[in-house]
Amino acid sequence: MSARSKARKQALDILFETDIRGTSPLDLLHTRLVGEDGQDARPIREYTKELVIGVTDHRRKIDELISTYAQGWDMDRLPAVDRNVLRVAIFELLWCESVPAAVAIDEAINLAKDLSTDESAGYIHGVLGRISSIKNDLAL
Repeated sequence: MSARSKARKQALDILFETDIRGTSPLDLLHTRLVGEDGQDARPIREYTKELVIGVTDHRRKIDELISTYAQGWDMDRLPAVDRNVLRVAIFELLWCESVPAAVAIDEAINLAKDLSTDESAGYIHGVLGRISSIKNDLAL
């Protein structure tokens, strides 16, 4: 697994936890940056920080896109894992110029396959494909 794949997984873990708890991703990120010592501590990767901060900064637009293009699903009905996989991938698609769209989509599909269901992976692929195809026309 590449360093960026690990960073995406780590960002997803933080976003998922805060989504379930109803807390701030930035607060949890800050806690993890300064509070974990000892043998079980895992350093927070720079790309993880970039993803968590980016998703947080652009969350309103990201969630609007999910609501618009996740046909037949309300944000509240989407499984928390799927919702946050979509958030990370949409941030990468729209605001991370160094990440090719195909890579962002493929990484999201792999996370969904590993952490959710095969059906989720197909659904996420469809949503991200639609957003990727219109990304140049979106007002960000």
